[in-house]
Amino acid sequence: MLKKIDIYIIKKYLSAFFFTMLIFTMISIIIDFSDRVEDFIEEDVTIREIIFDYYLNWMLWINGLLFPLYALIAVIFFTSRLAYNSEIISILNAGVSFRRLMQPYLIAAGLLTFLHLIGNHYFIPYGNKIHYDFQHTYIWKHNDKGKTSDVHMFIEPQTVAYIKSYRKQDSTARNIQIKRFDGNDLVFMLKSRTAKWIGPPNNWRLKNYEIRTFDGLKETLFIDKMNNFDTTLNFTPADFVEFVNQKEMMSTAELLDFIDNQKKRGAGNTKTYEVQLHKRTSEPISIIILTIIGMAVAARKVRGGMGLHLAVGVGLGASYIFLSKFSNTFATNESLPSILGVWIPNIIFAIVALYLVNRAQK
Repeated sequence: MLKKIDIYIIKKYLSAFFFTMLIFTMISIIIDFSDRVEDFIEEDVTIREIIFDYYLNWMLWINGLLFPLYALIAVIFFTSRLAYNSEIISILNAGVSFRRLMQPYLIAAGLLTFLHLIGNHYFIPYGNKIHYDFQHTYIWKHNDKGKTSDVHMFIEPQTVAYIKSYRKQDSTARNIQIKRFDGNDLVFMLKSRTAKWIGPPNNWRLKNYEIRTFDGLKETLFIDKMNNFDTTLNFTPADFVEFVNQKEMMSTAELLDFIDNQKKRGAGNTKTYEVQLHKRTSEPISIIILTIIGMAVAARKVRGGMGLHLAVGVGLGASYIFLSKFSNTFATNESLPSILGVWIPNIIFAIVALYLVNRAQK
């Protein structure tokens, strides 16, 4: 059962955490609004859309990004005050071990980790869909990086598609070829001058097409340059659209399906999506690690007090972010396995946390 000291520390931690979140959120909104205000004025966008579609969902994104940093600053902030007021020394002199003192910190950190996990895997991606759609509509109008020429993809096992060019304005593919193989033997080939998307789920209208079938040395050829041919092909216009932040707009279930589909199609661009998938778990776990580091650093009463502790904490937080970006870059560039690249910062800082706990004032 929780003791009074546990409840006291948990309340201190959570109140400091949410106060830090509030301050950073207000500052972030002011900075972002000053940067976006000209776009808001120039575009035909309502105040309701700015507040509810953009900023409410943008707040989810920015706070999810900074959750571990909030935890580190909050722990250092209130623990440093406890140390400055000699409360930590009194607790230790009362016979409470340092490891026992860590328990309420870990309980509070565990609660925040759980909230961050739920947010990362479900709520934040949903909010990102809304606020990124807003930005793609009114701010980042030319941020689509999807490939539209010389596109190769597997649309089914043993079936490959080649599109010479694709025009997004009217969802039309030009010079398309569909080849189906049986082992190493070509058994079916479809060529079409144009293929226009005519509606979900994956309906296309072919014009000026020819169909060849192969049965050993026997070949059957059918050519029709006059009539249209409506059929289903296992790709859609969405396969030619790719935003830089598209991975952040997918829920975890959607991300897993996307990675699986891209691998089946031989697209070979799944590394960034795998990194994003692993980050959604590794970042919340870092809250526990940074909480232990912040407590071990701030529990010792030193000259300089809170200022020194905050300086050390901000330095450690910046080091963690730098190392995280560095290792994620290596993982994205396939220099490291994606899961290893994402978890390296946590592994290193977990070692730092154990060292600081062993060296902490007891």
